[in-house]
Amino acid sequence: MKYPRYLNLSTQEIKKRIAQANELLKFCRVCPRRCGANRAQNEKGYCYLGKNPVIFKSHSDFEMENFFTGENGSGAIDFNYCNLSCVFCRSFEISQLERGRKVPQKEMNSKELAKIMIDLQKRGCHNIDLVNPTSQVPQILQALPLAIDQGLKIPLIYNTNAYDSVETLKLLEGIIDIYLPDLKYSDDKIAEKYSHVPQYFYFAQKAIIEMYRQVGNLKFNENGLVKSGLLVRHLILPNNISGAEKVFKFLKKEVSPQVRINIMNRYNPCWQAKDYHKINRPITTSEYEKVVKLAEKYKLNWFTE
Repeated sequence: MKYPRYLNLSTQEIKKRIAQANELLKFCRVCPRRCGANRAQNEKGYCYLGKNPVIFKSHSDFEMENFFTGENGSGAIDFNYCNLSCVFCRSFEISQLERGRKVPQKEMNSKELAKIMIDLQKRGCHNIDLVNPTSQVPQILQALPLAIDQGLKIPLIYNTNAYDSVETLKLLEGIIDIYLPDLKYSDDKIAEKYSHVPQYFYFAQKAIIEMYRQVGNLKFNENGLVKSGLLVRHLILPNNISGAEKVFKFLKKEVSPQVRINIMNRYNPCWQAKDYHKINRPITTSEYEKVVKLAEKYKLNWFTE
């Protein structure tokens, strides 16, 4: 068995996946919003994306979990726009700010996206971190065989907000080695209020179960870097907005008691958080400690960075 996993797929199989993904663009159902835009004809969907990849920047990232970055960093590709609209988004200039504005588009073609992957590999990056990839899965798949032809041989990280379609995720089986979802909420009404997204927890649960089915628990190489598997992030929000206990119950019962969880203690109010009094402050030490006690209560495999 070759590693990364995508090296085991034939060109014919990858082309089949590309064709299936492109079908999802015609009446867009790439993500659970299923907004129906004809993105194949460059009609913009909810995410304000059409048929081409749109990238904010690519870089060597040393701010991720240390078992992703190693000595040479993770090769981050930050995709523009998002299928959520979080009012507290710290990357709002990437995810939301340019939607619909008359600004120069950062669109590119598949060859250019493939070149970015190869350039990051040449820098010595240990992996390709696809940041906010959900709405651009067809475009990523289109670029992948071009990158493989040029020698791509490092694993792909699918770094997502977890609002993913199982139908789309199935096209990534045998392609993605590492899934990195941020499970933001356990209450759909709260998700609607703070991220303007319908049925978030309903779809995120299904997506994470599918991710785990594909890659299982984290596995490490001889250098201590993640080789494959699922890592779930959970950002603590003020006033228990994120609903940590229900998140933990779901992960233990429906996914695995061994699934690795990063409990993130780094919330700071950004973007439009000032307009929502319950989240317009950092979390307190007490709030953090309560979440940690819950993780210990459920005997989860957790850590914090």
